Amino acid sequence: MGNRIIQLKKIYETKRDEILRRLKYFEGIWDKTDKEIFKELCFCILTPQSKAETCDEIINKLARNRLLFKGGANKIKPYLKKVRFYKNKSRYIIETRRFLQDKCRIKIKDRLDIKNIIATREWLVKNIKGIGYKEASHFLRNIGFGENLAILDRHILKNLKKFGVIKNIPESIGRKKVYLDIENKFRDFADKIGIPMAHLDLLFWSMETGKIFK
Repeated sequence: MGNRIIQLKKIYETKRDEILRRLKYFEGIWDKTDKEIFKELCFCILTPQSKAETCDEIINKLARNRLLFKGGANKIKPYLKKVRFYKNKSRYIIETRRFLQDKCRIKIKDRLDIKNIIATREWLVKNIKGIGYKEASHFLRNIGFGENLAILDRHILKNLKKFGVIKNIPESIGRKKVYLDIENKFRDFADKIGIPMAHLDLLFWSMETGKIFK
């Protein structure tokens, strides 16, 4: 295991600057409009069991065609056919948009308590259809507030098992207790090896996919 950690740190050093730039980019999202924040939330609604790049492309197309903010389910659905469970996800986008609208305008930033990110994650899981702990953590990271949150997708779980952080990959991480237990183990591991958890998340992801995305 010692050699693996040494190798991991070497890879980190080669990618550290790129990781820092990406995290800086995420931090800048919060300064943008409510519509831009909503786009990130919709992106995370699409991501379960789907490719991140495909989801990002779909959201950008919907936004360019003004369907993300005003289109009905029947107009949104055809764009989502490249993602899994596209019928459900199109419904989740519509329901989320309605939930966040105030006098026909999307208002999301005022609803997020950025001083208490853990409570905000709980609020998202409770109130936004299609958002579990992974997706809520992903969204908060993508708007600059994921420093202490884990995004436990299959790439991350695979590496946590590889480095002995967890013994087995659970069949589901939907339960709060399961998710938070692995997140705590991930955090402890990151502290132990001296790589920030948010950096390690992107590092693991890039090691599996060959790129640092979102």
